[in-house]
Amino acid sequence: MQYRRANITGACYFFTINLADRRSYLLVMKFDVLRDVINQVKHKHPFKLDAKVIMPEHFHIMMTLPENDNDYPKRIMLIKSGFSKKIPKTERINPSRLRKRERGIWQRRYWEHLIRDEDDYQKHVDYIHYNPVKHGHAQKPSDWAYSTIHKYIDLGIYDKNWGNDNRIHEHQNFGENIP
Repeated sequence: MQYRRANITGACYFFTINLADRRSYLLVMKFDVLRDVINQVKHKHPFKLDAKVIMPEHFHIMMTLPENDNDYPKRIMLIKSGFSKKIPKTERINPSRLRKRERGIWQRRYWEHLIRDEDDYQKHVDYIHYNPVKHGHAQKPSDWAYSTIHKYIDLGIYDKNWGNDNRIHEHQNFGENIP
């Protein structure tokens, strides 16, 4: 099956990348490994890391690619495979994955979204940073260690208590259906 993907050079993209085992805590248990792999990929295949959050079983990342570059699939593949190569083989691997010589860590596909404008950009950055609260892992976004929200707070973009009042976000589109 051929998937249609956005093909815009120099654009900003939002991604959701899931583990195959949605009950796992692997990504926070191996946070340092994932962070290092993302940085290695970023060094070899540059991109601007706009925002990210590492959750126990999935992560969200926003990246802006360099001008004349649209190869985000390579970057995502390198992040997933680089992480997989650095952790022990303890996961269950189904016969289909065995035939294809795949590990059983990641879901095969991922969600990507081309950021359309400043409003779309801000909604996705907010979504990323609010995700630990949404999933019940933190009372407020700044309580979650595995997020770029701390960089945003240090830069004065967010207040350290941003997102602490859930009523603020009831009217905003913080669900999985961000357009």
